[in-house]
Amino acid sequence: MAQIYDRKNGAYYEDKQYGGKALKFLYGNPFGRIILRLFIVGKGYSEFNAKRNSTRKSAEKIAPFVKEYGIVMSDFEDREYISFADFFTRRLREGKRSFSQDKMDFISVADSKLLCYRITEDGKIPIKNSIYTAKEIIGEEFTEDFYGGYCLVFRLTVDDYHRYCFFDNGKLISERYIKGKLHTVSPISSKRYKVFSENCRNVSYIETENFGACYQAEIGALLVGKIMNHHIVHFSKGEEKGYFEMGGSTCVVMVKKDAITIDSDILDNSDKGIETKVLIGERIGKKNVKAT
Repeated sequence: MAQIYDRKNGAYYEDKQYGGKALKFLYGNPFGRIILRLFIVGKGYSEFNAKRNSTRKSAEKIAPFVKEYGIVMSDFEDREYISFADFFTRRLREGKRSFSQDKMDFISVADSKLLCYRITEDGKIPIKNSIYTAKEIIGEEFTEDFYGGYCLVFRLTVDDYHRYCFFDNGKLISERYIKGKLHTVSPISSKRYKVFSENCRNVSYIETENFGACYQAEIGALLVGKIMNHHIVHFSKGEEKGYFEMGGSTCVVMVKKDAITIDSDILDNSDKGIETKVLIGERIGKKNVKAT
């Protein structure tokens, strides 16, 4: 289980892993890893699961799920959900999240568990148990002004709101979809697999008004059927960028050196390998006054 800091309540807690026993077998047992490789991490299994959770009968899973994971349903639109998949992509009610409009504020792109990593001075990204290159994650090399910048990893678990937003005003420069597998993004997978380079992902290179050129990527995961991005070229801070269908998943944001100053509690926890629970729209850092 991952340790998480809830900055709203000032308390630490243990993450409740969805399907924990099955994941422990698949990733920790030699026979389980054979099953994982042959049947589970391909898109077929996740697409089958998505279809199963799109039936009317699957709506019976909603009430037990809400109770098990303590989901506050008053935060979400009040309507009948026709399937578990329909419930999973639910929308927030108006006013249930606060989106900072201060142009100096760097906001969270999703309800998620956040870790912040410093990009090394030679362009490497040390995420959990692995060292990544930019090309492995985003499909191209960094320009040198990203060296010494930040890589922000927003891990969405099954209980999170699975829609995500842009963190600033700006425009899309380029976009690419990278085919891949569908490993879980929970900590258990990082011991053996480089999930951020193996999983399918959608990478956007964007020019922002206050933080310069950045990368914002969505990474699919086990049980996620699709990354559903809207076709947006010019965007506003807090505008919905897209959503994930089913399962846990991850958003990754990469910013240049000296572009932002991350809030100290997030940095302190990240240094200890502890994720910080954040909500979409809340401030997680500030524009660096040295940034242009």
